[in-house]
Amino acid sequence: MNRLRSIATVGIMATVMAVVSGCTTAGPFVTNISSDGKGGLIVEKNTVHLNAFWGVMTLGETPTTQTIQILPPPEMKQK
Repeated sequence: MNRLRSIATVGIMATVMAVVSGCTTAGPFVTNISSDGKGGLIVEKNTVHLNAFWGVMTLGETPTTQTIQILPPPEMKQK
């Protein structure tokens, strides 16, 4: 009977460990940087989800973007 209890306890502990080691969310991290063609940068940030059980990393569903002006905008040429 004690052997059966120890096997059940190990099984329950293994199940709990599998559930606890499931998913981890971190961020927001910079996921993309690109030029806007006007002397600025477009920075995209998003959260990262890591499923340690399956070893899969995915991006979140709601990225945020921010435009940062690096150079002054070009002057408009007047005729």
